[in-house]
Order: sequence, then C-alpha cells, then structure tokens
Amino acid sequence: MTRLFCHDHPDTLQLDATVLKTRPGAVLLSQHPFYPGGGGQLPDRGLVRWQGGEASVTGFSEEGGALWLLLPDGVEVAGEVRAEADPLFRQCMRELHTDLHVLNALVFRDFDGALVTGVQMNADGTARIDFDLPDADNDRLRALEPELNDVIAQDLPVLTHHVPLTAAHAEKGLLRSRSVTPPPSPEGLVRVIEIAGLDRQACGGTHLASTAASRPLKILKIENKGRFNRRVRIGLQGA
Repeated sequence: MTRLFCHDHPDTLQLDATVLKTRPGAVLLSQHPFYPGGGGQLPDRGLVRWQGGEASVTGFSEEGGALWLLLPDGVEVAGEVRAEADPLFRQCMRELHTDLHVLNALVFRDFDGALVTGVQMNADGTARIDFDLPDADNDRLRALEPELNDVIAQDLPVLTHHVPLTAAHAEKGLLRSRSVTPPPSPEGLVRVIEIAGLDRQACGGTHLASTAASRPLKILKIENKGRFNRRVRIGLQGA
C-alpha cells in the first residue's frame, strides 16, 4: 500500500496542491488529504476548489501507483487547487474504525483468537464486523458492550507503527483477517495500529488519536451468517 498523507496527518483535512495531470472527470494532484477507502472503510468525501470553480470528489482510481481523484463527468481542473476532506464524515469513519479495533481486541481475547471474516463501516454511524465463530454464544458477544464503552472512556492512546512484512507474519495476532493481509508499502513495511495496553493489528485505515475521542457505542444486533460467521452490528450513540 502507498503511504498516504492521511495516514500520518489524519487531522489535516485541507491541502493546497498543484495539478500534475488532468483529464475530463479526473485529476492527479501533488498532494491531497483523502483516504481512498479500503478494509471496510468508506472513501472520504470532499471537494477540490480552484480559481473560478469547485467540484465534488466522487471517487478514486489508482493507476500506476498514482491516486487520481475522480470528479463529475466533463470537469477539468488546472493550476493551483485546494483539496478538502469532509470533516464530519472523516470523524465518523475514524470513530468507527477505532471502535471496531477495540471490539476486535475483546473478541480475540475472549473467543480463542477468533479471526475477522469481513468488515463494513457505514455513513450513518453504524458498522458491522464478522468473526469466524461457529460455536459462539451470542449473549456472550452482546455482553461485551459495557467493557467496550469502558475501554473507549479510558482514553487509551492510539499509535501507528510500521514493521517489516516478515515481522508482521511472525507476531501472533498482528494479522487478524482470515483471508486478507494489508498490502505492504513499496519499502516492504506493514502499517500497524496499536491501542496502548490493549491491541496491535495491521490496518490501513484512519483512526482516532485516542479512544475517548469516540462517542459511546451500542451493540445493535448479533446475527448468525452461515455455519461459521457471527456478525456484530454496532452504532455510535447520537449518530
């Protein structure tokens, strides 16, 4: 995975940039603050502004290692621009992604290292995470809600590290997905998110600086999805 500006500066949501290349409906900038989506996290929403106009960013396209911003059909941009990510949407994604790591850590601890089989975050402040838990007691999963909110309230720092791919495979519990491994950077490094004293796992999304920056959570529903999967649906209170 290419190291993105938002990985190191998730609070910086506006950047001035130069247009490197352009075509109708797409632009390549010298820099931008956007997260393009992945790992169950939705892509950022936002705008590109330039002298005399502005356009919504409708998506992203990686081409030859470069990330193009997609714009409404026919829009062409030139010169100096300002790229702006939607702050409320980014905050929602950061909360959900961090909180899913907390839930993942508790399930991994209490259910014999159960692996993740799917994740999806939603713009309405809800999310779901699927675990490989063929024999799990759904009431035990639901009973994690008080501890989940206790961890959030503890204001644990959320830290970022980068480790070699071989080290990531060697560290038990660092890779939590049953089928997907975060791609390494061109330097062969894997990005690791650590919640101090609780959890370390590979991840490419955007996160909070500390757990208390999240609103409290509710476990909305536990579902059996097939023979093996348990789906836990969560929601941010007040979202």
